Amino acid sequence: MTTPSEDELVQEYREYLARFDAVDPALDFGAFHKHNGRLVKKLRYDEFVGVYTEYSQIARAYIESMDRGDTINDVIVRLVRDKANELLKTPPV
Repeated sequence: MTTPSEDELVQEYREYLARFDAVDPALDFGAFHKHNGRLVKKLRYDEFVGVYTEYSQIARAYIESMDRGDTINDVIVRLVRDKANELLKTPPV
């Protein structure tokens, strides 16, 4: 699987910070915010890179498998949703 480029990571991180600012502009890095009923930590860039890379790989694999017509286990769907929630993104599922 391919990993996101540095440009993609920087752009996604900017969008991530904008999403956090929209819901809680005073939140410091490392602090938590309740999102979709779960606590999510406001990540620093180095933390974000790992979470986003994992999310993008899982989401890509999920979308490719759906395109092939594969059946998907509920665990995979939950994993994609959990990672999307951690990034304050709308999951592809």
